[in-house]
Amino acid sequence: PAWIVAWYKFWFPPETPRSCQLFRLENICIPASYFMVGLLQGLSSPLINVLPLDLGATESQQVTVAILNTLPASFKVVFGFISDNVPIAGYRRKSYMFIGWSTCSLAMCNLLASSNLGGIRPNNTNCFGWSSDDDEEITVVPEDAPSIPLLAAAFLLFGCGMWLADVMADALVAEKAKLEPPSLRGSIQSTCYTYRFFGVVCAVNISTFLYTRHGPLPVIALLGLLPLLTLPAIFALGEIAHLPIKSTRDQCLEIWNTVCSRATFQPMGFVFLYNLLQVGNAAWKEFSRTVLQFTSCQLNLMFIVALVLLYVGILAYKMFFLQSSWRNVYIATTLLGGIFSVLQVLLIFDKTFGVPPFWFALGDDAFLEFISGIQFLPTTIMMVNLCPEGSEGASFAMFTTVNNAALNLSAILSTSLLGIWDVSKEALGNGDLSGMSKLTYLTSAIQMSAICFVGLLPHSKDDLMELNKERQGHSVVGGIFLLVTTCLSISYAIVVGALNILSPGWMGET
Repeated sequence: PAWIVAWYKFWFPPETPRSCQLFRLENICIPASYFMVGLLQGLSSPLINVLPLDLGATESQQVTVAILNTLPASFKVVFGFISDNVPIAGYRRKSYMFIGWSTCSLAMCNLLASSNLGGIRPNNTNCFGWSSDDDEEITVVPEDAPSIPLLAAAFLLFGCGMWLADVMADALVAEKAKLEPPSLRGSIQSTCYTYRFFGVVCAVNISTFLYTRHGPLPVIALLGLLPLLTLPAIFALGEIAHLPIKSTRDQCLEIWNTVCSRATFQPMGFVFLYNLLQVGNAAWKEFSRTVLQFTSCQLNLMFIVALVLLYVGILAYKMFFLQSSWRNVYIATTLLGGIFSVLQVLLIFDKTFGVPPFWFALGDDAFLEFISGIQFLPTTIMMVNLCPEGSEGASFAMFTTVNNAALNLSAILSTSLLGIWDVSKEALGNGDLSGMSKLTYLTSAIQMSAICFVGLLPHSKDDLMELNKERQGHSVVGGIFLLVTTCLSISYAIVVGALNILSPGWMGET
């Protein structure tokens, strides 16, 4: 029947080489891993969004717990380099993917066993605009609930496992992308990230419902069990064992030459600077809870809608802007993002034009995430096209390390701004919002300033390749600057993150 033929062609497109057909048994591990990363991010993000707040964490601790979950993404280059050079049982990818997913499961199972998660009952009144008799009016936290350091350590280990597995999936995609026909270049990356964000969108709803009705226990149980479902797909992965490996010296030299290429350090310099300047208002969540009286459930509902719009943004780029100029995409989205960021000041001054604060904040956050979704794919497509053959794991991981290091440093810097004006819980509770408005103006201006560097970004893949052909297309200084800046950013994020968790208030915030 015709519908069977059409169905078969949908899953196994004849114009795509078999090695690039993701739903073949030997390749199914790749989309499965991306989908699993999405599921775990979707389950963990609402949890991290509100659990530290319910446990009494300071503003800087709230931000830092989330940072520590993503901090291992800054070590992707280490994960990729090890997998490229030190195969286990002859395999460079599947062995490390197995270790990564197993580590995720171990971290969450240990958190379950070492603390009382079942006794935590969050305040979930008025979540959907009404309340019921069995809703908790205050957050209930038992004495043996997990401490903030224990929670941070668990999610740090969890992040190590998840991002290790993610690096292996990225390396496999980088290898497969080299085999795509020219007319389909970029389709594997965009397809895999679509699966990933679809997983996020599905899981955030489940996580929010479970946390609202039953607390963190069932969410963390799922985080411990779901990674184990990827193990059969890893076993079936069609990776050839005992392939010849380039010497460590040759790989380092090749990656070094790649970093020193203007086609690398110029656009990656833009990625670093742009992400670094996306400094958020670290007091916003406390303002939402203390002043606007948003419950944990409402904060997570906002988070869900934002992630849905992030997914829609990715789909919008894939469907409408895939052939558009990368530079034009960033200019337009940065200007729109700055406008919506400034609109948050209206919420501080209670000027919402008759719109309830929850719905006003919801629309503001959602549109900002939609913009982030549109910006996401251009950089991933660019990074894959920069990878030298044979070192895909280490090189792609290095590029994503630059990206993630800047994002983590940006989040850490947002906590450093908390001491400029008084935005403490006590000040907000007493109605002093002057510091909050000033901090919002400052962070919005910093975010908008990123548009000054958009000239460093190529217009397209062809423009990227043209940079390599220029006479002054190689610079040792540019390569050193990119690597040193990235390493210092990671080090700073680690030190400040540890101080935020172990010595809250060290920067002067309450």
